[in-house]
Amino acid sequence: MPLFLLAVAAHGALMPLPWKMTRGSGRLPIDNGFNITADGCPDAAVARWRARIALETGMPVSGSGAGLAIHCGQPAPDWPTLGEDESYTLDIATNGATLASPTATGALRGMQTFLQLIAAGPESFTVPAVHIVDQPRYPWRGLMMDVSRHWMPIEVVERNLEAMAAVKLNVFHWHLSDDQGFRVESQFYPQLQTLGSDGNFYTQDQIREVVAYARDRGIRVIPEFDMPGHTTSWFVGMPELAAAPGPYQIARAWGVFPAVMNAASESAYTFLDAFIGEMAALFPDPYWHIGGDEVQDAQARALQPQFNLRVQALLQKHGKSMIGWDDILAPGLAGSTIIQSWRGPNGVAAAAGQGYRAVLSYGYYLDYLEPASEHYGIDPGDGAGVLGGEACMWAEFVSAETVDPRIWPRMAAIAERFWSPKEVTDVASMYRRLEPVSRWLDWTALQHRAGYLPMLENIAGGQPVEPLRVLGDASEATGIGVRSQARHYTSLTPLDRLVDAARPESEPVYRLELAAQSGTPADRAMLRSRFREWVANDARFQAMVGGSPYLPELVPLSANLKTVGEIGLQALGYLDAGQAAPADWVTRESYALDALEQPVAEVVLAAVRPVRLLLGALSPK
Repeated sequence: MPLFLLAVAAHGALMPLPWKMTRGSGRLPIDNGFNITADGCPDAAVARWRARIALETGMPVSGSGAGLAIHCGQPAPDWPTLGEDESYTLDIATNGATLASPTATGALRGMQTFLQLIAAGPESFTVPAVHIVDQPRYPWRGLMMDVSRHWMPIEVVERNLEAMAAVKLNVFHWHLSDDQGFRVESQFYPQLQTLGSDGNFYTQDQIREVVAYARDRGIRVIPEFDMPGHTTSWFVGMPELAAAPGPYQIARAWGVFPAVMNAASESAYTFLDAFIGEMAALFPDPYWHIGGDEVQDAQARALQPQFNLRVQALLQKHGKSMIGWDDILAPGLAGSTIIQSWRGPNGVAAAAGQGYRAVLSYGYYLDYLEPASEHYGIDPGDGAGVLGGEACMWAEFVSAETVDPRIWPRMAAIAERFWSPKEVTDVASMYRRLEPVSRWLDWTALQHRAGYLPMLENIAGGQPVEPLRVLGDASEATGIGVRSQARHYTSLTPLDRLVDAARPESEPVYRLELAAQSGTPADRAMLRSRFREWVANDARFQAMVGGSPYLPELVPLSANLKTVGEIGLQALGYLDAGQAAPADWVTRESYALDALEQPVAEVVLAAVRPVRLLLGALSPK
């Protein structure tokens, strides 16, 4: 068995890792006699747990034999709240299991751990004997989803909520308005959505549905209506709110726009009073996000502190406390204000220094498509007032079709940073668990894996997809930092190229990196087979280029993959022969790999990494 599979088998695939876990001996079978009993727990939650185990195992979970007994000390509150007790204890023995928590919310978290432990055995599904005592490190563990720049239908939102619950996240930050779209039905001011959304908005009933769906999974929903900047879409229907006269149109390009709400207008505050009152009834959480970032106009910036105080008073009138990006930090804010830092840890420190609580988002921007290890290495910190962290999925370069693989599975690694002890920092362990956890997340109905081949088939234009799959598996997509400089994009640009299908991190290439590090005969044989495939694939890919308009831009990428494969085969030849490679050859090919790693069609060849490891093994010590 290859090294990476042995590692996964030895360590299991829990994510987030619990605070305390002691392995026992033996396993509890999940068979036709398995059952769940529960006391003090919501009936709907128990029904979902039964259905989920039945889905994963094919077992009816309605027997009378050994099973899982769940004890909830307190019923779930009407709505999830900040600082709830989410702790639980899970004991599994060969004759039964017990999940106990002081609260129903803790039971929700513990049940996800139980689900992750289910594994197929030779005769039945089983869970290992284990004693787990667990609790979260931070009370605020969030995901922000931008649905303004590209519209996300309700089914996309709900399947991501299901996945959030699976990895014990508890805050869904819903970015509902920006320059490119106003996404909520207002019955007081219907022109906001009818003119500012291209027809893509959530009805109030749909908002209630999502909030209830999240509540049942122990997730708070916090709306963000960005103001006073990022408000172009508001002004399409209500230009009287703007500081400069209209007319206005929905923004199609990306960037920061000069349109800003008129902070000197009393009628703007009259509007906001009514609008906040209407929206507050849809979102029961006591926190409300005003955005407040990237105001460009100097006069508007000068008025923004006063604007924020006026808006804060309106929020308090309607029972809400204010959250904003760290741009809003200024004297005079209420003590209940929460600062969300997107510009760096200094924003958290500055907020704490002024007595405010803070949430860190810097380092967790998923739209940059950084590797999971990069996010995993960022820690929100232990200072006073640090509530936790929140990852952000800005939607300039994602659609409903591509958003899931841009969030997952990397979000699971970030969720571990928010939940597990500070000392849980082993990147190798994280990656060993991340791939099986990614596959486990398929049970939540995420499309982060399922959508890959269909997108490649569309790009291939009806031709055999295999040559494109080989190229896609060896590649990784670039994020907003590269794409925004590569060409002119708008909200109307189709997101249907290889850069949109390719993963932020290639699981196949990661396995090759492990094989390159191990050096066993079996792993070297696997590497040789893959390198030969890359070399041969170029001719197959070239033969299909004329059959689809999406393929010509990838011709140099395919040629580069062939060259990477050739360098890899040469390196293996030296290693297998036990010969030292000429120093000038190692140097020359290292420079060649540097060039081959540069973006082509906004895609990079991850395939370079395992070959670079082989060259490192050949370099003089």
